[in-house]
Amino acid sequence: MNFEIGIDPATGERCRTTSRRGHEVLIDATLNKGTAFTSQEREELGLHGLLPPAACTIEQQLERVYENFSSKTSEIEKYIFLTALHDRNETLFFRALHEHIDEMMPIIYTPVVGEACQKFSHIYRRAQGMYVGYDQRHDIPKLLANFHAEEPSVIVVTDGERILGLGDQGAGGMGIPIGKLCLYTLCAGVPPHTTLPILLDAGTDNQERLADPLYLGLRQPRVRGDAYQAFVDAFVEAVTATYPNVLIQWEDFLKANAIRQLERFRDRACSFNDDIQGTAAVVLAGIYASLRITGGALRDQRLVIAGAGASAHGICDLVVSALAEEGLAGPEARRRIWTVDSRGLVTRSRPDVEDFKLTYARDAEEVGTYQCRDRSAITLEETVLNAEPTILLGSSGSPGVFTEAVVGAMAARAERPIIFPLSNPTSKAECTPAEALGWCGGRAIVATGSPFPPVDHDGRRFRIGQCNNAFVFPGVGLGVWVGRVRRVTDEMFLDAAKALAGSVSASDLEHNAVFPELGRIRDISHAVACAVIRRAVDQGHAEEEILDDLEATLRNAMWSPEYVPLRYRSAPR
Repeated sequence: MNFEIGIDPATGERCRTTSRRGHEVLIDATLNKGTAFTSQEREELGLHGLLPPAACTIEQQLERVYENFSSKTSEIEKYIFLTALHDRNETLFFRALHEHIDEMMPIIYTPVVGEACQKFSHIYRRAQGMYVGYDQRHDIPKLLANFHAEEPSVIVVTDGERILGLGDQGAGGMGIPIGKLCLYTLCAGVPPHTTLPILLDAGTDNQERLADPLYLGLRQPRVRGDAYQAFVDAFVEAVTATYPNVLIQWEDFLKANAIRQLERFRDRACSFNDDIQGTAAVVLAGIYASLRITGGALRDQRLVIAGAGASAHGICDLVVSALAEEGLAGPEARRRIWTVDSRGLVTRSRPDVEDFKLTYARDAEEVGTYQCRDRSAITLEETVLNAEPTILLGSSGSPGVFTEAVVGAMAARAERPIIFPLSNPTSKAECTPAEALGWCGGRAIVATGSPFPPVDHDGRRFRIGQCNNAFVFPGVGLGVWVGRVRRVTDEMFLDAAKALAGSVSASDLEHNAVFPELGRIRDISHAVACAVIRRAVDQGHAEEEILDDLEATLRNAMWSPEYVPLRYRSAPR
């Protein structure tokens, strides 16, 4: 590490010490304060003459940052600007995000990160994270040894094959782990210098990327089958041996691979999949909050989900776990859920249905009673008409699949239909909030996966809550890191959902929003972390001692984007 945390003996203040001086300090984003270095720091660190003479406050720097940010004429230019700031001054970058979270968070992550991944090889500026290529599969421990931290807190890893709703982006998928880890710091205070984004480069089948002369990844078709799994196995083996206490988050893997890795390593490594488990927790929290508006009980709901991939599977499993707590046994709980994919309602009579879809497939006897045109391809609208759901979720990545007829069918059968078009980026949403509200006379309870502006309908303003995984996964990571949690379980995500739902205020609900505003996200992450640690102790995955003064322990561990004095120390000889 290029610095140490300590106490300044002269002042008694908390400070950082480093053996670096001069230009080395200015090019290190974890140390650099730019024009905010004090006269004493400039003297000690050999910075006089390397900076303009005026010493600025962080507030003055923020004014300059926001002025420049606002001058950019496109969202991708704003993304590039913030990335450059991240590269040169980590503290100022996160402080800017903190001060302008509603405006800047969609730039550094969803939805703009999707475009950034597509253009990754063309907007690349400076190295962040680690790239583990298939051609380096025998040297992974050596690669990991090049990382600057001896004990990272969180690794977010992707193979770039299913980036948001944009498909295979190859090495461009690195934008996702980088952005995700920014949210760990912004939303939960996980120290940025301890986080590690990793891309597993197994090649790409995206012909546009392979034909691009500037493409930065391996120029080969994707490795698949046993060879691919051996690559992932080697990666996990190396990580757990090198960093035995690190949390591994699987991110944006193809649905079958995502489910396979989660199941393969859930009892062998401290890991989770945010697309599956994090999405499930935040969706369940939104449902819990919606039921505070409708006055209904979860056990009385019927749920249709458009999309039957990994995230849908995770949502269904967590809803079933929640229903079990309300007294519904497994088979009875599963009968409350219908899944619809690109081929229609998933049924057991369908040929070649994937194994993971069978759990929520409908029986032929039931489908035989449905009113529909073709029992082998029952549409989403026909599913809604026959199932009579109270909740409609979208994880399909298919824009417009929630048609006026579908929403109308929901509204005909539920007084306050719960409709969540969750696919992102924004262009992939199953419908817009304005459409959902307009088609059912303003009766729908709407939340979305991507940010949408408020909707005015019939003299009322609806604030559209964002069903944003950032309400859950950063708090989970904080809890695992601070609590030294050894395994991540589904029950932890159930408790995280309850903690998030409990954070939705009466004021939020009065504005028709079933998620809090982003400005409260660090408090929410703190609540989620507490819930995760308490469940971990209960399950034997963390030591009981961590519960002593738990809330204060977590608060004290959360990193804040503030400058602390930087002092010079001589390098050991």
